[in-house]
Amino acid sequence: MKRILSILSIIFLASMVLVACNKKPATADASKIQYSDTVGLADFQAWKAENERLLMAERLNQQNNVATTTPVQTRTRTVYRNRSGNTASYPSQPAKKGWSKAAKGAVIGGAGGAVLGAVINKRNRVAGGVIGGVLGAGVGYGIGRSMDKKDGRY
Repeated sequence: MKRILSILSIIFLASMVLVACNKKPATADASKIQYSDTVGLADFQAWKAENERLLMAERLNQQNNVATTTPVQTRTRTVYRNRSGNTASYPSQPAKKGWSKAAKGAVIGGAGGAVLGAVINKRNRVAGGVIGGVLGAGVGYGIGRSMDKKDGRY
């Protein structure tokens, strides 16, 4: 029975190889095929060119209108000086914002992960705590970093 199955599988594989290696496709002659604009690409391109031409004309008109109606603006420069001398004083740097949310997330996640790792791994609590702490810190950092990005800190 095994011999029959192996012979049948060899015949099947050989026939598949022969069918797959056919070099002459069964399609019509390529020179007789005519491609038509079924999607309407030509119409879309004409519409796009017309809209771009109208937009450029509109922008040119707006620039001409703005150039004639805009008043002349002057710039002023203010220099602040100390009473003692002629040195300019600059505004102070803004105060630091404290811990980032990424740092807070890493600390909180590391502590929580260490506790959970020690509770879950009862045979070796130190190893469980270390592994849980590292994983928790990584997850906490990732969550805090995404919150920092939303706030615009980074």
